[in-house]
Amino acid sequence: MGVDNKTTLLQSTEMFASHYLKEAASSAKYASKIDPQRRYDILYGNINRLPSRVRYFVEENAKVCQPDAVHICDGSEKERELLYYILQRDGTIRPLPKYENCWLANTDPADVARVESRTFISTHEKYDTVPHTKEGVKGTLANWMSPEDMETALDARFPGCMKGRTMYVIPFSMGPVGSPLSKIGIQLTDSAYVVASMGVMTRMGSKVIDTLKDGEFIKCLHSVGRPITSASSAEVVKNSWPCNPKETIVAHLPERNEICSFGSGYGGNSLLGKKCFALRIGSILARREGWFAEHMLIMGVENPKGEKKYFAAAFPSACGKTNLAMMEPTLPGYKVTCVGDDIAWMRFDKNGQLRAINPEAGFFGVAPGTSMKTNPNAMRTIEKNTIFTNVASTSDGGVYWEGMEEELPDNVSTTSWLGVHDWHKSMGKPAAHPNSRFCTPASQCPIIDDQWESPEGVPIEGIIFGGRRPEGVPLIYEAFDWQHGVFLGAALKSEATAAAEHKGKVVMHDPFAMRPFFGYNFGHYLDHWLSFQENPKCKLPKVFHVNWFRKGSSGFLWPGFGENSRVLDWIFRRVNGEDCAVKSAVGYIPKEGSIDLSGLKEDVNMNELFNLPKDFWQMEVKELGKYFEEQVGEDLPPKIQQELKKLEQRVNTEL
Repeated sequence: MGVDNKTTLLQSTEMFASHYLKEAASSAKYASKIDPQRRYDILYGNINRLPSRVRYFVEENAKVCQPDAVHICDGSEKERELLYYILQRDGTIRPLPKYENCWLANTDPADVARVESRTFISTHEKYDTVPHTKEGVKGTLANWMSPEDMETALDARFPGCMKGRTMYVIPFSMGPVGSPLSKIGIQLTDSAYVVASMGVMTRMGSKVIDTLKDGEFIKCLHSVGRPITSASSAEVVKNSWPCNPKETIVAHLPERNEICSFGSGYGGNSLLGKKCFALRIGSILARREGWFAEHMLIMGVENPKGEKKYFAAAFPSACGKTNLAMMEPTLPGYKVTCVGDDIAWMRFDKNGQLRAINPEAGFFGVAPGTSMKTNPNAMRTIEKNTIFTNVASTSDGGVYWEGMEEELPDNVSTTSWLGVHDWHKSMGKPAAHPNSRFCTPASQCPIIDDQWESPEGVPIEGIIFGGRRPEGVPLIYEAFDWQHGVFLGAALKSEATAAAEHKGKVVMHDPFAMRPFFGYNFGHYLDHWLSFQENPKCKLPKVFHVNWFRKGSSGFLWPGFGENSRVLDWIFRRVNGEDCAVKSAVGYIPKEGSIDLSGLKEDVNMNELFNLPKDFWQMEVKELGKYFEEQVGEDLPPKIQQELKKLEQRVNTEL
């Protein structure tokens, strides 16, 4: 777009925004268009065009939240320009002139991550949500709240919460619009930042309404929890980021297909299509309907012969999942394509083939650690149409975070996410928040798969689990069968990340990389996974476990990044039935020499990388048994207990 066109567009947007904002300030102008009983204006869109169920949802919540106006999102370019204009005017975002249509937001420092301790699932039966933990032990696999207490909590927060604000109505599709694997949601929010971000992360707008007609949808209600009233006019809003951290709650009501979030404007707390819908409510829908909603990337891998396979992989947040999804292979002849970097919805088709879609339309990636060295495709993706949050800014109009040191010109100064000018490393505080993010369209990824929006999904031939394990766990091993593979998912552990409230590098249990995202009892979740082996029509994928992060005396034993293609090559060959594995106590591991190390620029101690210390694995078995007993109790499927016993026997007799 040329300068003249940009200027014209800006002027057009300013004119439209001026008209829009004047209408917001004058309800009398809309008096003839609205129901006399309604106390808000319809600023944008036509409420009469909404399906009856959606209109009822909007009007009932407008009565409670009392917004001054309602904006029905259509997902158009005009609307997008308007949103960015309003956000810029209000100081919530500012442009980054180094890139094309990129923006920076800095949040209130009290609103920077998912709030797991304030995230609840409310069901009439407690143990539909959480397992029977050992007496005196605090459960870590979902938080439950009774419907009565939940109703009290929500009633104390939502009435009047949108006074002085606009309620935005966001129709969105999780997955390609119209796909039989997709689901539709309607989110109500008083945050234009959320609308702009949902416009990137989901398929949003009028087409969704046309597809929904009067069908079922997931109800999503969100408020930043800061009404604008005469009493609140003197309150300080940090960084033009309204929120209410002391009253934050993220509530899931699966029996009503409803999500209610209050007090936070950030990430998974407010973009309700993401973790709340796609995983927590999604996993419940998946169990009801016989499919999977998982915290998994989806990638295509093509070998030198032109043969292509798709894999799904589960890694806890900030453990290199996006890097793997967008890998640039170093092994000659291999190509990787990206279908999705975070969430997979998978269902067996009529022929028994497991197929997967990425329910999202964008990447909401962790910025620190992402660089041209670790993930060049992600860096190329975010050069335009991206919203950055809580990263540092540079004097040349760009962004900076930890990991980009080699990419920062010498003559450029940095302002930290907390507003510290001329930031430098010696100050002792990071330039970007450890959980700072980029929100960018998936379609911009240079290696986006040509089937990434296929309505029927891509065929999954292998499932990979992985975590950050500095000790004892080999680079790669394969499950003996599906049941053992489910056990590997249940036993997954990794160092904690900055995506939630945890601090420090403590190795934590994160089964299936879903620990914060289970929508229902984890024991029942395991039963669901195990149930598919009873169906002879299901072509069950092979299951693998990888660990790029094992350390020796001089640091990491494996170079990682693009060199991980050597591990994918072995997995590819195993799926093809190649005899390149030997049995070990933990699973099938590569035969000596079967990992292709040709052209590797550094020496790798393969013996140390695949060493299975007996004392480590004896402790692992003991610790896993304790975890299952304390956290899952009587809900643990007997088959998982059997797999633990088998592992114990193999460790004691074979190591």
